[in-house]
Amino acid sequence: MENYTFNSFNLQLEGLKVTEVSMYPVFFFFFLSYLLIILVNVGIVVLVFIDKNLHQPMYLLFCNLPVNDVVGNSIMVPRLLVDILRPPSERLINYYECVVQAFTTHMFGTTTHTVLMIMAFDRYVAICSPLRYAAIMTNKMVIKLTVAAWGVAFVLVGILLGLTIRLNRCRTLITNPFCDNASLFKLSCESVFINNVYGLTFTVVLLTSSIGSIVLTYAKITVVCLTSRNKSLNSKALKTCSTHLVLYLIMFFCGTLIIILHRFPQYSDYRKLSAILFHIIPGSLNPIIYGVQSKEIRKFLSKVFQSKKLLPSL
Repeated sequence: MENYTFNSFNLQLEGLKVTEVSMYPVFFFFFLSYLLIILVNVGIVVLVFIDKNLHQPMYLLFCNLPVNDVVGNSIMVPRLLVDILRPPSERLINYYECVVQAFTTHMFGTTTHTVLMIMAFDRYVAICSPLRYAAIMTNKMVIKLTVAAWGVAFVLVGILLGLTIRLNRCRTLITNPFCDNASLFKLSCESVFINNVYGLTFTVVLLTSSIGSIVLTYAKITVVCLTSRNKSLNSKALKTCSTHLVLYLIMFFCGTLIIILHRFPQYSDYRKLSAILFHIIPGSLNPIIYGVQSKEIRKFLSKVFQSKKLLPSL
């Protein structure tokens, strides 16, 4: 018979199942990945803000992604690193800390979608209405789009977690390497029908809005490029849009893999690993892909490295 502990504030994380042999390689892999995420994301944000040539809506909107990656990974990865070195029985977490981690985790995934949606709008205006771009994409519009991206995510995730924390808890084991909404409401012995309905609605609305906006904007951009005779405009459009599309596809496939693996309990270990990689892979690749494709960022970096080479000779 299962033992029940009602509304306990001390929860146990199941964590990753790692052997003694693989413990340290796994630890250093995630540790180095986290360092890379912090360095490249903070670096790209600093770059945008110190170089006036990068004070453009496209780059200012993109800065939301690095900020989201840093916050999302900083809440999840350090705790994960500590738990890898602990025996399973000592992987304990306070309920309130677990709720904060779950909220941040879902904010990370949701904000990634909403930020990529406003970036798609920016590319649509830039390519389909280039003469009106400066009038539409003002600083005020950039602020409005940024607030909307974070605000919508905050409200949607707030309701999601609000429906979960109202439930009484009768279990204490989080069957995940970190806290998320599903792990939290599975602790309850009450009916979670409303949670499942809202969770499904939340996912459908977010994915439909996200995919719909990407497909619609890129369809219109494609039509403009095909009908335009300006080869330089088409070339620039393809470069910026391909970068944005690659970022979206990386995030989409990482998230889809987690949803698919949720349907197969026998692959729970793969699901846990894919949930961690959903944070790490986009966080590591987003700024690198955007930086490599951006002519302005490459110019700035080349100036920095050239000035460093000149300093020793002086």
